[in-house]
Amino acid sequence: MESPPGLVIVPAFDEAPRIGRVLDAIREAMRDAEILVVDDGSRDDTAACALRHGATLISHSVNLGYGAALQTGYKYAVRHGHGWVVQLDADGQHDPASAPALLASMRERLADVAIGSRFIPPSVYRMGAVRTGGRIFFRNFLHACGGPWITDPTSGFVALSRRAVILCCSDAFPHDFPDVDVLLLLNRYGMRIVEVPVDMAPSPPGHVSMHAGLRPLYYVFKILLASFRNLTAPRLVSTLPEEDVPHEARSA
Repeated sequence: MESPPGLVIVPAFDEAPRIGRVLDAIREAMRDAEILVVDDGSRDDTAACALRHGATLISHSVNLGYGAALQTGYKYAVRHGHGWVVQLDADGQHDPASAPALLASMRERLADVAIGSRFIPPSVYRMGAVRTGGRIFFRNFLHACGGPWITDPTSGFVALSRRAVILCCSDAFPHDFPDVDVLLLLNRYGMRIVEVPVDMAPSPPGHVSMHAGLRPLYYVFKILLASFRNLTAPRLVSTLPEEDVPHEARSA
């Protein structure tokens, strides 16, 4: 029986100088997958570059946020019958050559989510002191809330099964910073989450992080609030078709 096709989602905002190389590398690593660029209101030629490099394109007329761009991709995947999704950034930080390892680990370990980690085994990758402290805090917070032990909980390099993608189409998915709160949501629905070592490059020079300025303060407040909601709100079982609802959630 032929496996359902897969989708690679690349959310992008003002990434024209870099996205062409990223798309070429994705095509080299995953020749049979469809590549979808979600242009989140870019002010440069990101959309035109995506089309020139053979990607399917969806463009937001305004910038809606990283999470909203991802969810646009998830809904496209569900609508078009894709069996799995890999998401990675458009700035070249994530190496598409590592994507097959994410998919292989997800299938071999019967997982729904495979997170690409910069920190297993311990590597030379370095974060600033503030981001390192935040990573350690949220790693421990996730585990304390009943989630899995994840060394890189803010990684954006992720593979997801179809049922995990369907769950991420719900209103509980954030429009801005999908991180630990989403992992808690997935874990609550019985999704098995694993980590896979991957190669990542530092953010390119001149690239503006979505955690720049005062955003880290908002980020911490928002993640804690959203995590509390995802832990305490009624389960939205109706979000998933019956065949995709985890067995543990059907009697909720």
